[in-house]
Amino acid sequence: QVQLVESGGGLVQAGGSLRLSCAASGGTFGNDPVGWFRQATGKERELVAVISWSGGTTFYGDSVKGRFIISRDNAKNTVYLQMNGLKPDDTAIYYCAADPEGSWSLLEAYTYRGQGTQVTVSS
Repeated sequence: QVQLVESGGGLVQAGGSLRLSCAASGGTFGNDPVGWFRQATGKERELVAVISWSGGTTFYGDSVKGRFIISRDNAKNTVYLQMNGLKPDDTAIYYCAADPEGSWSLLEAYTYRGQGTQVTVSS
């Protein structure tokens, strides 16, 4: 059974950077796309970014485009989310997920999901 564990969250000032990691244990990501989602208190869950198995195809949500970069190291079974130019609106719990069945834009479609890591951006 594949388990995903996110790390790298924390408290940062506006304009700062963080790098989140999503590590797979008990298996590999295989040929799966991997996505990052986030959910802020009182807001709807939002797709942040998705990356294909090869890393050659990526997608970003409009609110993070140009600031966040998703990447993966399949040898390490790890996917990263480099977050630059952080804003208070980026404050949320960030989740990674792998192996979507159907729509990759919905967290519920992913077979494997992590527990999340908190990111807090102060103004």
